[in-house]
Amino acid sequence: MNEEERQMRRRDNEEDATRSRARILGLPYLDTREFENSIPLVPGLLDKEEMHKNYILPLSKGGNGEHFQFMITSQTPRHLLHEIRDSYEREGERVDFFLISSSAFRVFMLRYDPPKEIHYDDIKISTEGDSETIAEVSETLNSVSSDKIFDFLLDQADRLTASDIHIENLRTEIRVRMRVDGILHPVANLSKDRYRVIMGELSSRANISTASAKSQSGHLQTEIHRDNSSHILNVRVETVPTMYGQDAVLRLFNFDESLLQLDLLGLTDDEKLEINEIIQKPRGLVLMVGPTGSGKSTTLYSMLNALNTSDKKIITLEDPIEYGITGISQIPIKTDNGGSFAEALRSVLRLDPDVVMVGEIRDADTAKTAIQASITGHLVLSSFHADSSSAAFSRMIDLIGTNPIFANSIRLVVAQRLVRRLTDSKEEYEPDDMVKKYIRETLDRVEGFNPDNIRLYRPVPTEENPFGYAGRAVIMEQLVVNDEISEYLRGSVADANAKKIEATARKNGMLTLEQKGLLMALSGVTTIEEVSRVV
Repeated sequence: MNEEERQMRRRDNEEDATRSRARILGLPYLDTREFENSIPLVPGLLDKEEMHKNYILPLSKGGNGEHFQFMITSQTPRHLLHEIRDSYEREGERVDFFLISSSAFRVFMLRYDPPKEIHYDDIKISTEGDSETIAEVSETLNSVSSDKIFDFLLDQADRLTASDIHIENLRTEIRVRMRVDGILHPVANLSKDRYRVIMGELSSRANISTASAKSQSGHLQTEIHRDNSSHILNVRVETVPTMYGQDAVLRLFNFDESLLQLDLLGLTDDEKLEINEIIQKPRGLVLMVGPTGSGKSTTLYSMLNALNTSDKKIITLEDPIEYGITGISQIPIKTDNGGSFAEALRSVLRLDPDVVMVGEIRDADTAKTAIQASITGHLVLSSFHADSSSAAFSRMIDLIGTNPIFANSIRLVVAQRLVRRLTDSKEEYEPDDMVKKYIRETLDRVEGFNPDNIRLYRPVPTEENPFGYAGRAVIMEQLVVNDEISEYLRGSVADANAKKIEATARKNGMLTLEQKGLLMALSGVTTIEEVSRVV
């Protein structure tokens, strides 16, 4: 059932309840749906303030033997009806009252007295120490009407391409911060009465409780309209009780299925070719590793989109579902209510899928089930928490032990980070000798690196962009599993640790996250400080 059908059903139920209420009150019931968008209200009988205050509308002007007719709701004061009837009857006129639904009343009033559209100033992100901007934004947010503040926050966060909104309870105020391009920025300090409004909206939309003494997870969707277009914004909600109330973090996922493409991730031709060659194979395991917020989900979904053809059955197991993709069967797994990725994976394998994505491998049972699936004719994609691709192997060995089946199943491990991208106002400079030495040692014998011409770039703030950064770029480390790497996983090599695995992979041509990041800094995509921050 779509939203329009849900609204129609709600209106049907409300009209049925109003009809029953009219019988109890001994009043005639009037269903206005056929004419509420066309028939005008009678002018001159009541002013707008009276209509709003008393929930009453003039339907027909009497005289010449005709009755005066008014539409009322169950919220109309009963004493008012007696006063109106007595007043008209003293003049020799007759009055009829018809009971209508509250929805009908709102429709008439929106036509007769539409609310004035208020435009609020866009939110600006402050630089460090810029208390003036925070004060301006705080004043704007505190002035936004209660029924609009939640949607206004979401709209502005989307406009700023923020990935998170943090709503934090302090002793005397509410602090709002937004994460833009991976950096958390203070936005505003709101009065305490805004807390009730924002949490009220969260509770109804994301299905969480404002009175809970435990942390909660929820999800909501909203449609953002801007510049004559619209898109769906998925929001994952996490709340936790604190000393002064519940803090909330809203993670925003700007869903646009057309943007989930490997070609749009900014990968090199070699990186795309390597990924495509492996994911087009009919079986095997592909792992994405990296910290929260490193873009793992976007890359996994882009891989799924590349595989999403009519001849493949694709199933995902997710907690929660972050993007809805046409043509793919996506199953939500409620791990906080006893659900298990491993149990769900065993179930969906009976549906004969070609490709399965497991949102995250968190335990040995899920790892073993995913590995078993990947050697029995399924391509399995998943995420896994590790600092680097080589560390993912040592972590997996710690989880399940040395395992020949894992060695046969794993095809590719991709470690990923996101760095802020410099704007065109960037400035080139020559680093000092210590930095040059570090770059030469790190990029020694890397193809395309010129040790005699080392130039870096720094951000230049402008009036339009006070940070000098806009957007983010992907740093990706891809470890393709060959026979030599497999020996570590089988236990054939003594003391198989991350350093040994990385050294072998580098000998086979892999570039590490650090090396990829430095190459980006040398090409002017980002700064060396950004690389140091995320790698």
